[in-house]
Amino acid sequence: MLFRCILVFFLGLGSLHAQQKFADLGDLKLENGLTIQNCTIGYRTFGKLNPQRSNVILVPTWFGGTSQQKANIANAGNMADSTHFFVIVVDALGNGVSTSPSNSKTQPNEKFPLFTIRDMVKSQYELVTKHLKLNHLYAVMGVSMGGMQSFQWAVSYPSFMDRVVPIVGTPRQSAYDVLFWNIELRTLERGNYTTEALKTTGLIHELNLFTPEYTQKKRSAPEATAYLNQVEKDLSTKNPYDWASQIRAMLKQDVMPGKTLQEAAKQVKAKLLIVVATQDHMVNPAAASEFSGYLKAPLVELTSNCGHLATSCESEKVTSFVRAFYGL
Repeated sequence: MLFRCILVFFLGLGSLHAQQKFADLGDLKLENGLTIQNCTIGYRTFGKLNPQRSNVILVPTWFGGTSQQKANIANAGNMADSTHFFVIVVDALGNGVSTSPSNSKTQPNEKFPLFTIRDMVKSQYELVTKHLKLNHLYAVMGVSMGGMQSFQWAVSYPSFMDRVVPIVGTPRQSAYDVLFWNIELRTLERGNYTTEALKTTGLIHELNLFTPEYTQKKRSAPEATAYLNQVEKDLSTKNPYDWASQIRAMLKQDVMPGKTLQEAAKQVKAKLLIVVATQDHMVNPAAASEFSGYLKAPLVELTSNCGHLATSCESEKVTSFVRAFYGL
């Protein structure tokens, strides 16, 4: 799988199984005025809701990830330990499980409307409040694009949760991020959203998951060729329009458009623990670090040469800090 290295982080502690569930949101009005018709949100739940209904952690998925892949984050001893918390892992719009270009019957592929990270968060808020009948969360926590959604939760619904843990995410795209994600997007667009175009896009994506130093030490040149071939094979079942839809959402990521990060930070009421990878070549850590300064929030820096996937290489460190932040 393309995200095999992320999966090692979340699947390393065993296997949890929970039924895939769906919530029907009806027609979801987007911030641009368009509508996702017959919108459904996929999710899985782990653990038990306590009598006070105060132990809920919501975990949005990363770019291209699903709630099934992310299930083990709720294992005992992991960051969202379901022996203590009621964990809701939510499939983000466009991931192929929740309503997406690939599965929409009325707005398939190129007909699917443009949505944003804020729209993802809005859909999750409707899931939690209207379908699960919850009026408060203990925490929101996500990795990568899930970290972007976590930042957005903190600004869009500042009183709705006690804690927020964005991990290798960003509250606002940097110039580097804009360049990188546009390279992927334009490769898909100029390749007419074919599987071959997606394979090329995926190779670009894979290259930026790690630092050059880590890649050099991890595998030999012949092994790298075999690895790239496997990546292309894994991507043959992916939908290019799903991939593009989530890239477009990330490109528009800005927790408060038209305002400075310092102004946006003033909206935040929850306690934040922010985790960044200092050598991240996929999600630049600068904006997240800046945001932590305005909030006076603890900042955990992962300094290994693993790049964006430093969360895997330094998983014990991340887990330790997050569990301590939750009082475990």
